[in-house]
Amino acid sequence: MFAEAAPRINDKREIFGWAMYDWAISAFSTTVGTVFLGPYLAALARTAADASGMVYVLGVPIAPGSFLPYCISISVGMQAMFLPMLGAVADYSNQRKKMLMFFAVLGGVATTLLFFVQGNLWWLGGLLYVIANLCYGAAIVFYNAYLPEIASLDQRDRVSSYGWGIGYLGGGLLLLLNLILYTFSDRILGPDSGGLAVRINLGSAGIWWLGWQLITFSRLGERHATRELPPGENFLTIGYMQLGRLMQVPTWQVALLSLLPLATPALVLLGLPSGWQCCPFWARWVC
Repeated sequence: MFAEAAPRINDKREIFGWAMYDWAISAFSTTVGTVFLGPYLAALARTAADASGMVYVLGVPIAPGSFLPYCISISVGMQAMFLPMLGAVADYSNQRKKMLMFFAVLGGVATTLLFFVQGNLWWLGGLLYVIANLCYGAAIVFYNAYLPEIASLDQRDRVSSYGWGIGYLGGGLLLLLNLILYTFSDRILGPDSGGLAVRINLGSAGIWWLGWQLITFSRLGERHATRELPPGENFLTIGYMQLGRLMQVPTWQVALLSLLPLATPALVLLGLPSGWQCCPFWARWVC
């Protein structure tokens, strides 16, 4: 699909391509996660709520304003479970570019589809956000794994800051354009077009993500695995083992701790009044 660049270190062309992924992905954080999606989904859910002011997900009542926070918790919980394994894939395989492409494209498509969320489809907005945010975190794992491969030790801080700065500019630029469209939506799109403006802004973050990443994939070379898996280990176990060594706790404790972000909102959704207060007790029991 893309011509493979010959892997070299401190290559300006490849470093620029790497940094442009931060430009592409930062719009998801600014436009979708920070500004527009939360209030928009809350407004849709509030309109669809019953007489008690609640909406229902799998039969569980949820306040409209709490719907997106629950979705965020679920997506973060899924990241906690899967990212250690994906980190092992990034470290011990030569699939970094393919995996980065997979999660980047899937996340961009899910974000673009937010344009179609309206009316009673508030639940679809939550589902798409969970998918997009999970892909966002997964892609970052493979994106960051490239840094020591494209920059020498003495250049890594500079290259990392360069990528961060490019991302800051990209996310800020699209957000500025989105805010202009929303603020002047009546003049640009017609009367009472605020909802349409929000949908365009949400979808534009996905198109931005998909479009600019093409520069990344055209310039970023594939790398061979730098390490081989230890004997008897696999991608499922090695990630948790490495995290356990870093935290200086047994692997089983790391695995249970990774379930914490999912277990806590589940307790709340089941109606247990002290669900969020269970966090310290769960962590204390595990550790």
